Amino acid sequence: MSGEVINVENLSKSYIIGHQYDANDGLRHRVESAFRNPARWLKDKSRSRQNEQELFWALKDVSFTVKQGDVVGIIGRNGAGKSSILKILSRITEPTTGRIRIKGRVASLLEVGTGFHQELTGRENIFLNGAILGMSHAEIKRKFDEIVAFSEVEQFLDTPVKRYSSGMYVRLAFAVAAHLEPEILIVDEVLAVGDAAFQRKCLGKLGEVSGEGRTILFVSHNIGALNTLCNEAIYLEKGRVKQAGKASRVLATYSSEIFESSTTDLSSLRVSGHGDKIRFVSIDLISDVPRTVIFGQPIVYSLTVHSDSRMESLSIGSSLFNNEGRCVGSLITKETFSIEANESIDLNLKLPNFNLAPGAYYAGFSIGRGGFQDTNRFDLDAVIGKPSFQIVSSPKGKDTVMNWHSSWGNIAITDASLMVFTKSV
Repeated sequence: MSGEVINVENLSKSYIIGHQYDANDGLRHRVESAFRNPARWLKDKSRSRQNEQELFWALKDVSFTVKQGDVVGIIGRNGAGKSSILKILSRITEPTTGRIRIKGRVASLLEVGTGFHQELTGRENIFLNGAILGMSHAEIKRKFDEIVAFSEVEQFLDTPVKRYSSGMYVRLAFAVAAHLEPEILIVDEVLAVGDAAFQRKCLGKLGEVSGEGRTILFVSHNIGALNTLCNEAIYLEKGRVKQAGKASRVLATYSSEIFESSTTDLSSLRVSGHGDKIRFVSIDLISDVPRTVIFGQPIVYSLTVHSDSRMESLSIGSSLFNNEGRCVGSLITKETFSIEANESIDLNLKLPNFNLAPGAYYAGFSIGRGGFQDTNRFDLDAVIGKPSFQIVSSPKGKDTVMNWHSSWGNIAITDASLMVFTKSV
């Protein structure tokens, strides 16, 4: 395994899914059915027994290798098997079949608060996490000040972590995992919980860690971040490796498939850990021609939101991505809205004409409370990848972008003026 730090061979993971009787079919209903039609009851009983347990393969015959110093992006829609692979590599769960060989110490950041003891303070959890990662007390103490400074939770260091917000959890957990020098760092999309500034800080730290020759496995819906950070990528689909290799090629395939799939269910595009209390149930583009916006015209979205409880002062956040997964612009609505418990409401969001050049784009949306000053609260729901659409030149052919080339960028500057002065002799 020369140069390889991770070798996965024919990895499969199965789960038993249990099925129960209909909750509405009480004991009295079943007894009555048995007396009224014994033959049918026996048939239904036999069928229900057969269907009580179902084998579900989260991963099937997955094989790949990771070399020392590689930064590997793992992508795929929700349910593709990304988190299952990370949990197996982190020794949290065991594979059903297959073999894994890992060379080096592994640190994982998979879920908010993983490895934290709720009753202990932030300070105590730093030492606890370090010990779990195999660090000596002296090593942790040497890195302690850097961890605290990076996490930005110094004010709450001696507060039990059960009182931390999800954002504070992520700050501290990432700071510990990144600063205690594991040979292999595994990060799930838990970073999406933090605010935008801290996400950028984390991505910068991941780049720094990779520059030191350490290996990173990184799951994220942020294709732009993966494009910037990763040199290799693995694209999973329904528990199997669909494509693996150079990040630029694999991510281009994934982005193009997002664009081509106009009917993708929102649940497969939802960022992990979001949408529990309030969620987008539909996101569409309003246009005369399906999935098409004429250059210079505004972009209008139709959104439907459902909430399980009453919520007030909610805003919508949205970002636009080009077909390489790079964010070209974002917004947070100034207007707010409220929603009642178990209610669905329809919203329209109109973006002004900002001269986005012809090309392929897709959007991401989030729901939260607050605004640009409190972006870490925009984590009630987050969906990335829909709708996808094309911006095309005017059908009349009178605009200045008929032959626009993608290398010129995503903004067409059409209103520049040149003033020419006569030379003085």
